Amino acid sequence: MPDPDIIIAPATRADVPIIHRFVTLLAEYEKLSDQMVATEAMFADTLFGDRPYAEVLIARYRGEPAGFALFFHNYSTWLAKPGIYLEDLFVLPELRGKGIGKALLVALAKVASARDCGRMEWSVLDWNTPSIEFYESLGAVRMKEWNLYRLTAPGIAKLAE
Repeated sequence: MPDPDIIIAPATRADVPIIHRFVTLLAEYEKLSDQMVATEAMFADTLFGDRPYAEVLIARYRGEPAGFALFFHNYSTWLAKPGIYLEDLFVLPELRGKGIGKALLVALAKVASARDCGRMEWSVLDWNTPSIEFYESLGAVRMKEWNLYRLTAPGIAKLAE
């Protein structure tokens, strides 16, 4: 039975300050604040502009913002189906353990199911034991045989030359 204190809904442009605040707090938690350059204006443009690149679900606990899930579609050629990549999942530290993270993932799974997605994927830092244990308790499986690679803006520019 869903907790009536937890409401999950798609974010709107009015939620941009909340999204920015949560991403800033997530960067602090992950010890990556030095890499956080996103502004509210950037989120407004890339999430709610002419071409939205991602979607956000906002969790409210007893009416107050409590967490978020930011996601976008990827695609599986093997399944010939879209998937969902969960870029960020964050719940305020003082509200963890109340089922908010699970409620966000349940809501995201419902989106994936309604859109006939073949899978949901995300990354987690190897030191983040509480999150790893949480995800595995929900049935998520670590992809041990896959390595994540990344090109940042300077590498993209060099490759594009």
